[in-house]
Amino acid sequence: MPEPDDRRNKSMAAPQTAKSPGDTSNQEKTGIRSPSASIAPRVFWPSAIIIVAFVLYATVFKDSAQDVISTVQTEIISGVGWYYTALVSLFVIFALWVGIGRFGDIKLGKDHERPEFSMASWLAMLFAAGMGIGLVFWGVAEPLNHFISPRPGVGDGAAERSEMAMVQTFLHWGIHPWAIYVVVGLAVAYAVHRKSRPISIRWALEPIFGDKVKGAWGDAIDTIAVVGTVFGVATSLGFGVLQISAGLGFQGWVDEPGTPLRVLLIVIITALATVSVVTGVGKGIKWLSNINMGLAGALMVFVLVAGPTLFILNGFVEDIGAYLQNLLALSFDTGASQGADGTAWVSGWTIFYWGWWISWAPFVGVFIARISRGRTVREFVTGVLLVPTLLTFLWFAILGGSALHRETVGEGGLVGEDGAVGTDSALFQLLDGLPGGAFVAGVTILLIVLFFVTSSDSGSYVVDVLASGGHPDPPTWSRVFWCAAEGAVAVALLIASGTGTSSLSTLQTVAIITALPFTFVMIGMCLATAKSFRREHHAYLAAQRKKQEERLIDQAVSAFEEGLENGNGTSSNESKDSAVDARST
Repeated sequence: MPEPDDRRNKSMAAPQTAKSPGDTSNQEKTGIRSPSASIAPRVFWPSAIIIVAFVLYATVFKDSAQDVISTVQTEIISGVGWYYTALVSLFVIFALWVGIGRFGDIKLGKDHERPEFSMASWLAMLFAAGMGIGLVFWGVAEPLNHFISPRPGVGDGAAERSEMAMVQTFLHWGIHPWAIYVVVGLAVAYAVHRKSRPISIRWALEPIFGDKVKGAWGDAIDTIAVVGTVFGVATSLGFGVLQISAGLGFQGWVDEPGTPLRVLLIVIITALATVSVVTGVGKGIKWLSNINMGLAGALMVFVLVAGPTLFILNGFVEDIGAYLQNLLALSFDTGASQGADGTAWVSGWTIFYWGWWISWAPFVGVFIARISRGRTVREFVTGVLLVPTLLTFLWFAILGGSALHRETVGEGGLVGEDGAVGTDSALFQLLDGLPGGAFVAGVTILLIVLFFVTSSDSGSYVVDVLASGGHPDPPTWSRVFWCAAEGAVAVALLIASGTGTSSLSTLQTVAIITALPFTFVMIGMCLATAKSFRREHHAYLAAQRKKQEERLIDQAVSAFEEGLENGNGTSSNESKDSAVDARST
């Protein structure tokens, strides 16, 4: 995700950010900025303690951590599946309701404020917000996994399994995750741009809690957002190093791509992200983000041209139709009709994704809120829901479609002899069968590394803003701390997960659990946004009635004056009566 430059960071700030909840005033008294001058202690320290405690527990008491994670996987995840399924579907309904309904004309800014960015730039940045390590990691692997091990209830035919593999992938990466981002981004954008509040999650709930957001309630809300975001980013970093190490091993550039190599990769890339934080987050990170987008676009075009182009384009159109046809049923599918196998499959895939997106919601939500000043609610919802979704579908249609074509009508080779998909290395296996495979694989590894750096850097900035009570320019030392914290959590997750496929299972489990507390915050955001929008609408109607009343009075007065000039007493009396009626109306 591209990092906001310093000028625009400050443009998002409100006057209140000079003293956010929990800030100290030593700087004002002495004129000297202390290391803790711009953090919110009641958010920063509880979040830091929770994260450090987890890292120590997962690394020092590895066996115990593995047992806890295993227990959570078997006993808790299946119990929250229905809740996540219903909730995320309701978020989609909520996003459509506010976007299509009578609230669509509300401006995320002052009434006459124009959008900060052009439509093209805004849409490009929305897509950039959704591009990341996860999209590169799952681009080939997910459709293949769904094809080989489909959701229970899908037929045995290769054609049906292939189509449903893409439909299921579209479900996980389509309007549902972006509806989650709409809920958070819209609430934050309204609070920041319309109400001039600081950049903090707590202020999005002000319509419900009132002044309580300045106290313990607000501290708890921001702490939940900080911890959830750190674990969400760390989960993505874990996926990134799994794929980098697998790519290095597949190309024969390293002998043993195990946990030690993955930990080393996290340390190196986190160090690069830390350098980016220290040297400035303006031009450097923006430059890296532009390279990311260029490399990702080049990879997509290369696979489209070098792969089965006609098959991909036909499949893209067909799969969108199948997605729309099955959307409602899949949105509420908990797997219950297929028994234990069905619920287990949904928990391992769909519920993991809903938890992962929710853990990323504060991160992406704050970003899309920042770039959406001056947009209407309808523009916001339409842009956030549709444009990134269509571009993401195109990504999966090209990479995933190429893989499915190779397995169904091509030479195969992407599925192991044991019938399993090498999730970490699936992308590199696909590229190996295309011209210039080794070179393209190297470029892809570079792409993943850059996504790793920009995600860590951007994530540390957003977390730091939240942990600083909405301060637009938090101190460098705290950005470094959060950058290191994300890397440390990723290391801890990999160490605690053991070996083999358990690493992936651990990342999925942690994403689901750490997102759970933030779901309640998001429910509050929906209620707060609806309450605020109703107030806006009622105020708008009242203003319209007032304008109409003033217009009627003006007409009546004009008629009355005209009657006096003409000496028409009857008209004068009627005009007086009209003026009285207008005032009473």
